[in-house]
Amino acid sequence: MNQMSGKEQAEANQILMTLKEDRDSWTKVDAILQYSNLNESKYFALQILEAVIQHKWKSLPQVQRDGIKQYIISKMLELSSDQASMEANQLLLHKMNLVLVQIVKQDWPKQWPTFITDIVESSKTNETVCINNMNILSLLSEEVFDFGSQNLTQAKEQHLKQQFCGQFQEVFALCVNILEKCPSNSMVQACLKTLQRFLTWIPVGYVFETNITELLSENFLSLEVYRVITLQCLTEISQIQVDTNDPSYNDKLVKMFCSTMRHISSVLALDLDLAAVYKDASDQDQKFISSLAQFLVAFIKEHVHLVEITEEPLTEAKAMIHEAHDYAIQLLLKITLIEEMEVFKVCLDCWCWLTAELYRISPFIQPSTLYGVMNNVREHPRRMLYRNYLSILRSTMISRMAKPEEVLIVENEQGEVVREMVKDTDSIALYRNMRETLVYLTHLDNKDTEMKMTEKLASQVNGGEFSWKNLNRLCWAVGSISGTMIEEDEKRFLVLVIRDLLGLCEQKRGKDNKAVIASNIMYVVGQYPRFLRAHWKFLKTVINKLFEFMHETHEGVQDMACDTFIKIAIKCKRHFVIVQPAENKPFVEEMLENLTGIICDLSHAQVHVFYEAVGHIISAQIDANMQEALIMQLMEIPNRTWNDIIANASVNDGILEEHEMVRSVLNILKTNVAACKSIGSAFVSQLGNIYSDLLSVYKILSEKVSRAVTTAGEDALKNPLVKTMRAVKREILILLSTFVSKNNDAKLILDSIVPPLFDAVLFDYQKNVPQAREPKVLSLLSILVTQLGALLCPQVPNILGAVFQCSIDMINKDMEAFPEHRTNFFELVLSLVQECFPVFMEMPPSDLGTVIDAVVWAFQHTMRNVAEIGELFKEKTIY
Repeated sequence: MNQMSGKEQAEANQILMTLKEDRDSWTKVDAILQYSNLNESKYFALQILEAVIQHKWKSLPQVQRDGIKQYIISKMLELSSDQASMEANQLLLHKMNLVLVQIVKQDWPKQWPTFITDIVESSKTNETVCINNMNILSLLSEEVFDFGSQNLTQAKEQHLKQQFCGQFQEVFALCVNILEKCPSNSMVQACLKTLQRFLTWIPVGYVFETNITELLSENFLSLEVYRVITLQCLTEISQIQVDTNDPSYNDKLVKMFCSTMRHISSVLALDLDLAAVYKDASDQDQKFISSLAQFLVAFIKEHVHLVEITEEPLTEAKAMIHEAHDYAIQLLLKITLIEEMEVFKVCLDCWCWLTAELYRISPFIQPSTLYGVMNNVREHPRRMLYRNYLSILRSTMISRMAKPEEVLIVENEQGEVVREMVKDTDSIALYRNMRETLVYLTHLDNKDTEMKMTEKLASQVNGGEFSWKNLNRLCWAVGSISGTMIEEDEKRFLVLVIRDLLGLCEQKRGKDNKAVIASNIMYVVGQYPRFLRAHWKFLKTVINKLFEFMHETHEGVQDMACDTFIKIAIKCKRHFVIVQPAENKPFVEEMLENLTGIICDLSHAQVHVFYEAVGHIISAQIDANMQEALIMQLMEIPNRTWNDIIANASVNDGILEEHEMVRSVLNILKTNVAACKSIGSAFVSQLGNIYSDLLSVYKILSEKVSRAVTTAGEDALKNPLVKTMRAVKREILILLSTFVSKNNDAKLILDSIVPPLFDAVLFDYQKNVPQAREPKVLSLLSILVTQLGALLCPQVPNILGAVFQCSIDMINKDMEAFPEHRTNFFELVLSLVQECFPVFMEMPPSDLGTVIDAVVWAFQHTMRNVAEIGELFKEKTIY
């Protein structure tokens, strides 16, 4: 099969599959293994045998089972009889080991009570047999303890675990014997790899009541060939949570730690530039440093209290422990500087935990002005112990600070360019962990954090360390510690940072440099709303500066200006709608008077962010009349364009077939959605102005889309104009959904919104071709049901009559087609069941039966979100 291609290979594959499915094919396995010269054929034969053992083993006669078992054992012993044979048949031998493990899972201990004794005894006969037996035991450990819950019944898994633990003494004695005598490198390595598997589950007595910790930490770290696997074993031991108060267990851990550090210090001196060494190191050396980091982190997180020596004077034993602890922390600080991200994340996990521990000892900010000289007297001994280490750590965290959440400009399924917030990437998770660590570090010593940041900023200003990357990371770090200092300290620190950044902007030449610095200034000020709220003049200056940046065409600057503006608007909105000292009117009025000049150079997506930001500000105005006036002023520009389009369309709706005109409508609607999202229920005045026209546009475009589909078939939906028309319909539904979800005036919605909406939308949904139906109709109906509850009961028959059967007909052919319609439909039915349940009880039996069939259909889905909705149905209808 492997030597052919195309049709011949497909035929060969079909023959093999037929053979595999033959119920008696396993009886030919011994002949294939005996006479075939191809390892691929032998491997295939073992796959057949493995399947029989997994699924038919208990149904085979005992004599056949014994025959298979003995045959596999004899072939394994043959293949592992010497080093050359073992290396030549490595893959085949591994498969045989897996087959044997499957037999063991079926027969041990009832049918094969001597398995452990047999494997231990056979290990004493031959070195390569012993190595292979170690591999078998390692595989069995994985099958039972790591993956047992996936392929064993709970009772069987528990039984095998108890059996393994009960008979482990013989295996452990064999391992210790090998580690004490060290017969060969390959045998010791195999033993250490197997032992590492065992250490995750063996009873703690085997670790702390034997000499295994001494054997590992004293004998194998000095030899390069064993270092990595030995550290992995020591990491597993470090992760054991010891529940007993037996001091001998703690002594073992301390001795293991000190011995390990002593041997590592002979390999890695503290004056070594570990980051540079790691970059040029071999794979094995990089693995060693990575394993070392994991050991240090595991021991520190579980047992660091055992090696923290805080009292004086130091005895010889305590001095040795203190020295090991000092070396370990300094070494971990060196490893933290390594650029490799996975290694850094391991270290960061430890530092985040440790700084949180130290903070919780005495969780308060030490105001620099209050404590001053007395810090040394009052500081907790553990904090004193780590003070110098944490100072170094602050520099590392600042210089390596990760990027905060970012905004991407992407194209959606409808071909529209939209802004999308990225929140769940690895980069964001890293930023959050680093921010948390830096916040704790600042709480522990805000003066030192401030000093480190100002020193790094000075290096940027004097040119010593200036680079975009360094400046970005420093400003991300400055922004991450907002709120950690007392207000006076924060004010002084922020004024210094902004002053230096502005000076740097003046000093540097070139648009690129200025754009990067400007973006960082915007980011920093946006992170300190407490300072901005307390200093109106500074806040006003910042906002005016942002408005200037909104005209800067350099890539990214306008986006950053809009993002910073909305961030500040949310945190400081009240300050924009009141008359500030020395001002004659609220700043929001001044802003709206100059609206055209502010947004003239922004893209559509940026304008939408701007409108959402101003909407937040307007929402803070508590005077309803003033708020309505501000909304009208904000919406004046899009309303003017909207009124022109509607006036022309009322004369000739053919203008709504011009692509640019439809795009213009879409942009106006997106602007309305942005404002409505932040203004909330007060947006009713604006919606009232355009509501009837919205529904008219919806109907006109629906007819045009339907006509296009009728004429050109489903391909019409791929036409750019038709896609934009559908996008307009969708945006109208989004605007109405947003308004309804933000409005608690049920009477207004029921009397003014629902009747014309249902006339326009429900009929259109029902009569449209399936591919042109908007799924947002269903989600809008769900929101209406949730908001209005029982008040909507009289309308439920109309809703079900319009959307129920036609939606069912779209999704009942399979489990995957129309995924958005599918999810929204079941969410609508669920909301109807939850909010309007009495209506279902009054339905004719045939109609109720259809609804119940839909519920059953929901929880049969493989789509997780739909199946979960189905489960909620079941709970609601049954209980």
